[in-house]
Amino acid sequence: MVTVETLDKLERRITLTLPAEPIRNEVAARLKKLARTIKADGFRPGKVPLSFVTQRYADSVQYEVMSDKVGEAFSDAVSQAKLRIAGPPRISEKSSETLDGHFAFDAFFEVFPEIKMGNLEDIAIERVTSTLTEATLDKTIDVLRKQRRTFQRRPSSEGACEGDRVTIDFEGKIDGVPFEGGQAKEFQFLIGEGQMLEAFDKSVRGMKEGDSKTFPMEFPADYQSKDVAGKEADFLVTLTKLEEQILPAMDDTFADSLGVGTSTVEMLRENVKKNLEREIKLRIQQQNKKFVMDALLKLAELEVPKTLVSAEMERMVEAARTELKSRGSSDANSEIPAEFFRSQAERRVRLSLIVRELVLTHQLQAKPDQLRAHLEEMAQSYENPAEVVRWYLSDTDRMAEVGSLVVENNLAEFVLSSAKVVEKELPFDELMAA
Repeated sequence: MVTVETLDKLERRITLTLPAEPIRNEVAARLKKLARTIKADGFRPGKVPLSFVTQRYADSVQYEVMSDKVGEAFSDAVSQAKLRIAGPPRISEKSSETLDGHFAFDAFFEVFPEIKMGNLEDIAIERVTSTLTEATLDKTIDVLRKQRRTFQRRPSSEGACEGDRVTIDFEGKIDGVPFEGGQAKEFQFLIGEGQMLEAFDKSVRGMKEGDSKTFPMEFPADYQSKDVAGKEADFLVTLTKLEEQILPAMDDTFADSLGVGTSTVEMLRENVKKNLEREIKLRIQQQNKKFVMDALLKLAELEVPKTLVSAEMERMVEAARTELKSRGSSDANSEIPAEFFRSQAERRVRLSLIVRELVLTHQLQAKPDQLRAHLEEMAQSYENPAEVVRWYLSDTDRMAEVGSLVVENNLAEFVLSSAKVVEKELPFDELMAA
């Protein structure tokens, strides 16, 4: 009979006892096998003396055998006690071989927590929707046109306006003193496209080529450069070149030039519409899943296994280091404190336990037809969908990622079907920004 001792809310201890004789026999057998295969200077293959092998390898073989036997004993004890283990155990030798010929070990581990879920019917969750309008479709196509626009010199009698490309020299001073980053020569930007602070952008509008202008401008309090944030500067700007944009005509020639299989304007609009509808659906799913997960975190009561949190923190450290390396950052090899990720790791672990519980309880696992449908929908945004589907199907890890997304969608739909839903229509731009 297995005795399980409760040390803390989730921490448990089991004492394991192993008979010494079978362990000694296993060590001896492994050493004999090693003697037949090992290579050693001065000996022919298969002729290395057992005494030589024992002297050199007995400790490591003993460790391997003990690890195997302790692992088997722990697995058997957990199975007998019908425990759900959260993370690997910590094994501590309690005593060396006892008088009755046994080894004793303490196994410290955590179990999965009991999850107390509130009633889904009692919570209110916001569910966003969004509708693709003709105006949004036109705006997106205009972006495609702007990507292929050209510029030509604007007549000298005309002032700068929305969409123009201006080339300027400027110098900024605060209290009469130039500041870092406040000067430039032959600097280009597009009016009305958010490349400059709004106050600066507006002040340049109306200027003609060759004009100079002085104007005050206050930097926002949250400006990225703290040296000038919240301060007022005086700028002297000279417009040296003014160009107006020329957009390609919205015709079949333009549609065909995009190289996406759209030889007519009608085909282009339909292609853009389908892509936007897919993007809207994806963004809506992401937003609604976030609201669902936030609600579940508030609804569920559970203790979080420290072992799982520590493991998640280490994964996040490695992910951060990999990201820094991909950017070529010099900080990639620096020490990254795992503690920095604790709160986020705790949230992830807590949420994963809640999701796991609900998925198992309500049979929300991903079904084969759901996986295929989700995969084919994902692939539609690529040039060769069939090839993308084959790429995913050829790798179990990639398919596991697809499966996780489907399970999350199943869970979100289940929760939203049970909770009090508050519908909210989001404009396209707001949905994309979110």
